[in-house]
Amino acid sequence: MKLSLLLLAVSVSAVPRAPSHSSVVQQATKPAFVKKNSQGWTSSSLTADVQGVSRGGDNGRPGDGTATMSNEMFNLVKGVLGVGVLSLPAGIAAFGNARSAAIPAAALIASIGAIAAYNFSLLGRLCAITGATSYKSAWELSVGESTAWIPGSSCVIKTFFAILAYSMVLGDTFSALFRTFGLSVSREKALIGLTATVLLPLCMLKDLASLAPFSLAGIAGMLYTAVAMAIRFFDKSYANPESAFVLDMAENLKPALGDKGASAVLIVDLHPSAYMAHFNAPKFYLELQDNTIERWNTVVGTSYGISILFFIGIAVMGFSTFGGNCNGFILNNYSTKDALMGFSRVAVAFALVFTYPLAFVGCRDGLLEMMQVPKEERTDAKINNLTFVILGVVTAVALKVTDLSFIMAFGGATLGNALIYVYPAIMFRSAVKSMGDAATRAQKMEVHLAMLFAAIGIGFGVVGTKQAFSYGSAKAKTLFRKGHPLRDRRPAASTQGRCRKYLQIASPKTLCPPASSVVPHSQSHHLSCNDWAKVGKKYLQEYIESPHLPGADGPLVRRMRFMNIREREVCVCSKLL
Repeated sequence: MKLSLLLLAVSVSAVPRAPSHSSVVQQATKPAFVKKNSQGWTSSSLTADVQGVSRGGDNGRPGDGTATMSNEMFNLVKGVLGVGVLSLPAGIAAFGNARSAAIPAAALIASIGAIAAYNFSLLGRLCAITGATSYKSAWELSVGESTAWIPGSSCVIKTFFAILAYSMVLGDTFSALFRTFGLSVSREKALIGLTATVLLPLCMLKDLASLAPFSLAGIAGMLYTAVAMAIRFFDKSYANPESAFVLDMAENLKPALGDKGASAVLIVDLHPSAYMAHFNAPKFYLELQDNTIERWNTVVGTSYGISILFFIGIAVMGFSTFGGNCNGFILNNYSTKDALMGFSRVAVAFALVFTYPLAFVGCRDGLLEMMQVPKEERTDAKINNLTFVILGVVTAVALKVTDLSFIMAFGGATLGNALIYVYPAIMFRSAVKSMGDAATRAQKMEVHLAMLFAAIGIGFGVVGTKQAFSYGSAKAKTLFRKGHPLRDRRPAASTQGRCRKYLQIASPKTLCPPASSVVPHSQSHHLSCNDWAKVGKKYLQEYIESPHLPGADGPLVRRMRFMNIREREVCVCSKLL
C-alpha cells in the first residue's frame, strides 16, 4: 500500500488539479487533439484547461459527479474483488510447497497491486487532460480513432474470459453443493442444468437494473469466504491427516506442505486478472464529486490498498492450509462435509449467478460494437440469437476446461497486462506529446515511468504466457495427442460409460506399468481397456490402495492428479461395473 501511495504521489506533483467535469463534458463531443500534419500534433480548444492542469493552476473546479469518496472507495473495492482472487493460492503453489514461498508471493502481490493502482489513477488523469469519458474515447482522443478497436476488442475478449471463469466456478461450486446435501451430480450436469434454467433466462433480460442490488452480495460473499478460510487455517482442521475433513478429500486436494521454494512465476499473471477494473476508471473519475486529482488519488490509493491486503490474506491463508495441492479454485480443496465452507460456496454461487448477466451483457454489447452493428439494427431477435451463441460457446469451453488458474493466468498474461500496463502508458505518452510546450517537465519525466511499467507488463505477459501454457500444456497434450482414448472417443452418456472412461485412463496398457502384485500375473500384461475394466472393484481398489505403490507418488495416483481425476471418482466407478 505504501508503494501504491508513493507511485500515486508522482501523479499529484505532475497534475495537481483536475479540470471541471462540466468543462470536460462540454468538450467531449470534439477531439481534445487534432492532427496538424504528418510531423506532429497540436492542441485544440482544450489547451487552456490542459495548461491549467499541467501547471497546477487554480482552474480545478468541482465536477458534476455526485459520488462521495466513501461511495467511490466501496464501489471500486467491490469492482476489484472478484472470483480471480480465489485462484491466487494456486499461484503461490506454483512457487513451491514450502510456507516460506508465501513471503515473496505476498511481496509480489503488493508490488503488482501498486503498479495497477498507479495506472488506474493515470487513466483518470488522462480523462482530465483529454476530456475523455470512457477507456475507448481516451484512446481515440490521445492515440487516434483508427486504432481504437484495439482496446475495445481487448476488453471484449477479456470479458469473455471473465464469464468463462464464472461458468467454471459455478459448475464446480454447484456440484460440490449437491454433494454436501448427499446428491451425486457431476460438474457437467450441474453446469448444463444451471445454464439452461437460470443463466440463460437472466442473460435474456432486457433490463438488468433489478439485478444491481444483488452485486452487493459479491463483496459480502468474498468477505465471508476470507473469514471462513482464516478460521479453518487457525483451527488447523485440515492439518491433521486423520481428520474427517481430510479423509473425505481426494488425494490431489489434500494439504501438501514441504520444503520446495519458489520455482515458478504463474502468480505474476494471475494478478492482472485479479486487479482488473481499469476499463471503468473513466467512469469512476467522472462520477467522483469534486474530482480533483488529490481526491481521486486518495480514492484509488485507499481502495487498492484494501484490495491488496485482502488478496494477500486470501492467497496466504489458502496456500498455508493446502500447500502445493492448492486447486485453481481454492474452495474445491475444502471438504464437502465442511459446513462452514459450504456456506462460503453458497455465498459465492449466489453472487456469481446474479453478477453473471451483468458481465455477459458487457461482452455481448462489446461484440456488437466490434461487429459495427448500428443500435437501430439491434433487434430483440438478433440479440437473443447472439446470446444463445455466446452462452453456448462459453458453456462448451467450460465443460472441457477445468483449471481456473490456467484461464486466469492466460487472460492476465495477455489482455490483462495490456489493459492495465500497456495501453494506459501508450495513451499517456501520446497525450503528453500532443500537449507540446504545455507539458511540464514532471509530466515528460513521468512518461518514462509509465513506459517502464508498460515494459514490465510486456515482460510479465511474455513470461506469463509461456508459464501458463507450460502449466496447462501437459494436460492439453495428454488430452489431444494422437491415439489418446479421450480424444478418440465421444464422452459417454451413461454413468457406466463415464466409469469405463476413468478406468481406461487408469489402465496399465495406456498409462501405468504392470501391477503384478495386485492383478494376477497372467492378466497384468497387455490388458485391453475392456479387460482392465472387467477386473472390477476388487483389483482396482487394491491397486489404488496398494502398499507396493510409493505412497502418494504411485503411477496411478500421479496420473490421476495429472488428469485432474479424483481417486474417489474411480472408486465409485468401480462399484458400478
